[in-house]
Formats: sequence, structure tokens, C-alpha cells
Amino acid sequence: MGRDYYVLSGGRLQRKDNTIYFIDGNDVKKPLPIEQVDTLHIFGEVDLNTKFINYLSEYGLILNFYNYYGYYTGSFYPRKTNVSGFVNVKQAKHYLDYEKRMYLAKCFVDSAKFHIKRNLRNYKEVTCEILDTIENEDIDSATNIHELMGVEGRIRNNYYKAFNLFLREEFYFQKREKRPPTDPINALISFGNSMMYTTVLGQIYSTQLDPTISFLHEASTRRFSLSLDIAEIFKPLIVEPLIFGLINNRVINLEDFDSRDGVCTLNEAGRRKFISEYENKLAVTVKHRKLNRNVSYKSFIRLECYKLIKYFLDDELYKPLKAWW
Repeated sequence: MGRDYYVLSGGRLQRKDNTIYFIDGNDVKKPLPIEQVDTLHIFGEVDLNTKFINYLSEYGLILNFYNYYGYYTGSFYPRKTNVSGFVNVKQAKHYLDYEKRMYLAKCFVDSAKFHIKRNLRNYKEVTCEILDTIENEDIDSATNIHELMGVEGRIRNNYYKAFNLFLREEFYFQKREKRPPTDPINALISFGNSMMYTTVLGQIYSTQLDPTISFLHEASTRRFSLSLDIAEIFKPLIVEPLIFGLINNRVINLEDFDSRDGVCTLNEAGRRKFISEYENKLAVTVKHRKLNRNVSYKSFIRLECYKLIKYFLDDELYKPLKAWW
């Protein structure tokens, strides 16, 4: 599994012979190790051409693009080679069977709830009342996707209310505001969720799953909604503990954000800090109970995709990841 490479500043990406380069605004040329890279993330204003794109395709590299605010805007995906019409049909059948769809949707929310409670238990400031309120949200009682999304929303709202109990007070969090984020916490959550979305999408791309057929989130013509489903498991496992550590360990400070016209975003320095810690987190390994070997957080995402494929093929009941470590 190769690494991700991030372009945060403006410049040019180009191919010369059998090498690709990033050339910054000062004409400093930096070679990119194409054989070691899975994905390029483009945050800056970058020029590139079809010669460069075609060369990336030969290596199966993915290009993810983000706008000024750090929101994911789209991807270039080379022609997918790991495809299976049989798996696609089975995946679609599980979407069309409402009982099976609800089962998977509840699995994603249940895993998210588990990891949310796991996070809060790490802080002595969090009261039993808050934990009990989250615990008492009954996922099984939901009879349709709308009700289930309501349960998920209430779990999240109570989770967010607890943030001010253990985060540095200058990072006071009033409420979740997505588009646009208006304060540093919202900026961190939105940026982290965007990173997790593309990470999950990259892992889905490496399997036979169709990223457009989802279960908790409605399938859409404008997004890869299966990424949103699987990300529900990993946002509280990876992104949110990372945010808590960045704030409380004073890695991220208020000067790492820019505010303009009521919109708060991480600046380039802040993004570099976040991405560095995010990549470190994805590389952390845990001894897998069944595989009996060390598995990275990033690999757990791929394994979740494989578990879904087994479920679609009626090989094994899907049980979502619940961190045991």
C-alpha cells in the first residue's frame, strides 16, 4: 500500500521523461516518487496537462482536488481494473432489499456510537449523564432510514456538547456548522471529514465495491455515498481523537486558522500540521485478533470493504469494526 502525497501550495505538476515533478512558485523543482504514491491530494492552485494525467493513469494513481476552504471537490480516477459485475449486482440487491439495507445502515451507526462513547470515556470531565444519554439512543428502534438518521444526529449533538468539557477553552464549540465552518472546531471537523472521505474512497477504489451504492446515506448521482457510510465508522475512531490531541497538546493554535467573511478555515501551516498527524495516525498498527498480525488504521478501512463484499456474497454476516484496543 503506497503513501499519499499532498500539494498545499501553488505551482505546476508535470512529467518529464519517466519522472513527475512539482514546481513551486519559485521554480523549485521537486521530483515525486510515483512508484511509491497511491494518491495525490491537490489543495493549491496547480497547473497540469493531459500528458501528466495519462502518465498517472499508467500507475493507477488517484488525484483528489480540494477547494480554497479545504473541501473535497472531485477526483480523477484512472480506469478501474479490479471490477466484478457479480459483486456489483449483489451490492445493488442489498440496497434494494430494505431489510438488508437497514441492517447495514444500523451497523454503521452502531459502530460510530461505540467509538463516540469510547472517545468520551477517555476524559474524566465527561459525566455519566452524557454517556447515558448517548447510550440510551436506541438504534434498533428505528424502522426506516429517516428515523435512523435522526438517532445518529442526536448521538452526534450530545457528543458535540461534551467537547467543551475537555478541550482548551479558547477552542469553545457552540454548535456544528458545516458549510461554511465558522469557528476553529468546525474547521477542523470539516477538514478532517473531507480527508477521511477521500481516504475511504481510495480504499473502496482498490476493491470490487461500487462507491455509488450506499445504505445509510442515500445513493446520489453527485457523490460517492458509500464512502460516507464507511466513514461513519472511522471518523470517531481516527479523525476526532486526532482533533482532540492536536488541540490539547497545543500542536494546533488559533494562529493556524484564517477567518474571512464569517468563514473559518485552516491556513496552509494548519493544514500541514493536521495532515502530518493524520498520516501518522493512519500508519499506527494494531495486532489484529483474527489475522494475528499487525494492521494499520488505514488497512482497517480496506478490511471493512472486504467484510462488506463477503456479506454481499453471502459468505459471512457483516459485523462492523468496534475497536478492542
